Amino acid sequence: MQHYDVFNGDADGLCALHQLRLAEPRESVLVTGVKRDISLLAKVPLDDCASATVLDISMDKNSAALKALLDAGKHVHYVDHHHPGEIPAHANLRANIDIAPTTCTSLLVDAELEGKFRAWAVTAAFGDNMLQGALDAAKSIGLNETQVATLKRLGILLNYNGYGASLDDLFFAPDALYQQMQPFADPLAFAAEGDTYKTLDAGYNEDMAKAEALQPSERSDKHAIYIFPDARWARRVSGVYANTLVHSAPAAAHAILTEKPDGGYLVSVRAPLENRTGADELVRQFETGGGRAAAAGINSLPADQLERFSTALQAQYK
Repeated sequence: MQHYDVFNGDADGLCALHQLRLAEPRESVLVTGVKRDISLLAKVPLDDCASATVLDISMDKNSAALKALLDAGKHVHYVDHHHPGEIPAHANLRANIDIAPTTCTSLLVDAELEGKFRAWAVTAAFGDNMLQGALDAAKSIGLNETQVATLKRLGILLNYNGYGASLDDLFFAPDALYQQMQPFADPLAFAAEGDTYKTLDAGYNEDMAKAEALQPSERSDKHAIYIFPDARWARRVSGVYANTLVHSAPAAAHAILTEKPDGGYLVSVRAPLENRTGADELVRQFETGGGRAAAAGINSLPADQLERFSTALQAQYK
């Protein structure tokens, strides 16, 4: 019987797990995937699992698998900042859930660990677009301006690597990326000493240049919609480019719709920076929508629902 570490493949999931395992080393089986692959708990086999740590994936989207684990006597430590649905009252569940739009899973883990590896939480918060939380955490450990800039870039790059329709779109599979991070208690050393940072940095620069050449299909002072092509670069950069857009126009909501090979769109939504609410409510109006108040997505928006989506976006942020 083994322990399973189940985590989102983005910066927040990676850094949350890394902090925990730096503080509490243990052998485990890793279960992860691309950022949008959040129904991960069902991949944990009941007959081989003694316990599980679950990080940065919605409890609501994994409720059936969680119930099965708990009912089978498995102990689960669950930390997340997405909409949880009903949190089970169970002796085997240790839940740390906070959906405030100013926090992320790595900051919640950081609080559990009393700041022991806070630089990694700073990295994750930057990657998850929690800029004020990242800056506050960075200030608390005395990071200088250059160090903060490095961790901000690293967080963005780790987050960028998680976006894609499949692992084939990514530069590094998230479990492999986590294993490359494992030897480093200090994210500044990780950024300086390995080729991983250089690879992601080069890919990010190339992909962002392509994104910045595109014009929105709709734009007002309250919203903008961009249509990206069916291409690996577009799938990789959609989320981080959406984060960039909200900083350039903080009063507007932004949506990036990436064409899918089988038709329809993969959707990334960002609430206005000045009003970090409502993105989760918006996307839950559509069958495959999910996320949090400030940032959410739809895994498959049918092409004939594009007008409906536009209307709903404008109604949410009128």
